[in-house]
Amino acid sequence: MMHSPAAADIRLVLFDLDGTLADTAPDLAGAMNACLAARGRPQMPLELLRPWASHGARGLIQQAFGLHPGDGGYEDLRVEFVERYEAALCRHTTLFPGVERMLGALDEAGLSWGIVTNKVARLTTPLVRLLGLDRRAACVVSGDTAARPKPDPAPITYALNACGYTPDVGIYVGDDERDIQAGRAAGVRTFAAAYGYSAEREDVAGWQADYVIDQPGDLLPWVLPAAAARRG
Repeated sequence: MMHSPAAADIRLVLFDLDGTLADTAPDLAGAMNACLAARGRPQMPLELLRPWASHGARGLIQQAFGLHPGDGGYEDLRVEFVERYEAALCRHTTLFPGVERMLGALDEAGLSWGIVTNKVARLTTPLVRLLGLDRRAACVVSGDTAARPKPDPAPITYALNACGYTPDVGIYVGDDERDIQAGRAAGVRTFAAAYGYSAEREDVAGWQADYVIDQPGDLLPWVLPAAAARRG
């Protein structure tokens, strides 16, 4: 039988960024719609682009233009999209409801937490700062920080090492199957964020996460008892 994380000595909580901590879809969709408008194409509703936001440029370009990496025009479009997104990085982006309260509870309990995202550092660093998380996070690992991005375990292993923890005291929370694959491969417990983007088009039960949470605060009962016991 699998032990609950609360029964273990959890010391480090790692989070994906887009679709888990931050609702970045409005600004990502805005950049993609600007690319469409520049080509005289009609805008796409946010609700059609939102489920692909965790896949970044690749997923959004596929939805909006039907192009894949290697297709003619894809790379130029990707560069343009990133530039447009960077220019309006945090115009409508906010933390998901309940995230600030959840992070505050982790801070109060003395638990370290960090961010592991596939977003490149060029975009991650300023966004994390604009969201006010830069001085609170124990580590911020971007898509180009480690040797390979998720679903490879390298970014999560990098975060564990940077924070000085072993996998048995870490968990990873993400809203995409790649997050769960990376976490499992890295040896940490995994939590699927069913409130995130990919859950809108996929069955999270098929990701084989250790646990599923429907809102950010659902994480707290799993990690706070261990922290309280350690302090007590």
